[in-house]
Amino acid sequence: MLPRLIGRSSGTTTRSTLLLPAQDAHVSRRRHSSVSSSTTAAENSASATEGSVPPLPIPHIRRITTRSGVPLRMLILGAPGAGKGTQSSRIRKHFDITTISSGDILRRNIAEQTAAGKRAQAAVARGMLVNDDIIVELIRNELDTIEGTSWLLDGFPRSITQARALDAMLAATNQPLDAVVNLVVPESVILQRVVERYVHVPSGRVYNLSYNPPKIAGIDDVTGEPLEHRPDDNPESFRRRLEQYHGLTKPLLEYYRSAGVLASFPGETSDIIFPQIHSYLDDRFD
Repeated sequence: MLPRLIGRSSGTTTRSTLLLPAQDAHVSRRRHSSVSSSTTAAENSASATEGSVPPLPIPHIRRITTRSGVPLRMLILGAPGAGKGTQSSRIRKHFDITTISSGDILRRNIAEQTAAGKRAQAAVARGMLVNDDIIVELIRNELDTIEGTSWLLDGFPRSITQARALDAMLAATNQPLDAVVNLVVPESVILQRVVERYVHVPSGRVYNLSYNPPKIAGIDDVTGEPLEHRPDDNPESFRRRLEQYHGLTKPLLEYYRSAGVLASFPGETSDIIFPQIHSYLDDRFD
């Protein structure tokens, strides 16, 4: 099934693409108060339920680059259900940065029937994972279209092979990866989110019954089409998926830690984690 293959970057479930960099440090939660005042009004309905945070002013969106003034290259990592899509959205609302979802790219190329999209669709139809060559080609093509802008990549790489392929792409433009943001969310919290999660499969939009419910139960807010609850979105199945994720991701974390670009941010809600990320970006980059 397509959503299972293409990931969860903006809401669906991918089995073949993602990862990112930053300095290996658990950023202190005490920074929460210094940044939470800049949370957007658009985030308030979800935030108020998830973390009981009152409405806050709309932030100023500021340009972000490296200290040398070149565009920022950043990844975001985290287990399925950790909130990568939520954090990517919040980062975009505060910083002038393009967010890229490998799952969205794959869906779009299949829908548009591009050459790579047709090959990916053939793999999906056979019940196979999309191979690295196709994923790398899709990512390379996408990055070529946004050259000269800062970007945040969600869903790629998911393996050391893909990480090295991304490094090679960036080396060709002499702009290596600057940061990998790693979301560290307790497994019990992730499991609760997954049990209450509903997805609009064509778009990848994700809803949660507790803190981000659809306006009409079971219906996508944008299209009016029905939402789906994945049969394997249950504690037993999801624990197995988490084990698979950790097995694949541990080498990636070590890879980016050794490169000095991994930064880990712990917390149970997006309102705890995002202020840490905001402070990190503010402190480390211009």
